[in-house]
Amino acid sequence: MTTRLAKIILPLVLAAFAFIVTFDNIVDYDSNYLFVQHVLSMDTTFPGNALMGRAIISPVMWQVSYWLIIAAEGVTCLLLLSGVVVLWRARRQHGASFNDAKSLVTAGCVMGFLVWFFGFMVVGGEWFAMWQSKTWNGQEGAFRFYMAILGVLIFVNQPDRDLA
Repeated sequence: MTTRLAKIILPLVLAAFAFIVTFDNIVDYDSNYLFVQHVLSMDTTFPGNALMGRAIISPVMWQVSYWLIIAAEGVTCLLLLSGVVVLWRARRQHGASFNDAKSLVTAGCVMGFLVWFFGFMVVGGEWFAMWQSKTWNGQEGAFRFYMAILGVLIFVNQPDRDLA
């Protein structure tokens, strides 16, 4: 039962993280909106770099992009929370039933991985050359987030047996 409880608590903690990030991005909208604006406009990348044709300088697109990020963070939270509820309800069931109950947690982890790896590393980091910016570079923080998500995903998806 201890392992099953751990498989419920760890995604709950990830859900709390995703909730706080979503909440903070809404309540303190301007702080991270500036981050999105600078990354997408590529205005703090190396001067004259050959990738500047990718820059987005439309305030409307900055807003849309930021709201997509916030929405994806919120969906991550909701999937993880829903998954925690399903796992909690299945905690005393047979191993096969508990294993079947993991799909929403898996979906939440995948969504979080898409936000922080695909969104921040692939799109922000490489496509918009965020790695070139000393000021507006979120790759290190994103790395911490998606590695924690991957750790939980791997742990939760280890097969469970019937309780003794």
